[in-house]
Amino acid sequence: MKHPSDILIQPIISEKTVMMQGESKYVFKVHSHANRNEIKKAVENKFNVNVVKINTIKVPAKPKKLGRYEGLKSPWKKAVVTLTPGETIKGFEGA
Repeated sequence: MKHPSDILIQPIISEKTVMMQGESKYVFKVHSHANRNEIKKAVENKFNVNVVKINTIKVPAKPKKLGRYEGLKSPWKKAVVTLTPGETIKGFEGA
């Protein structure tokens, strides 16, 4: 198994994800080759919570321009982690 810090890259903090925290749902940017079982184990080990459900979304590459240069943003993967009702992850409450 990979180390949890290799699987969970960063939390995604936005207005929408902060609203989802009221429903015990947290959103993370994860390694693109991580599967649901690895993500579940990483969240449970790192934050000491119980995970009920995980939804994963592959975000496709998007075009990007800088002056006359064109390219693509890298594709990435995000995971919406649902915890058991009443559980929270410490450090996300103030965000």
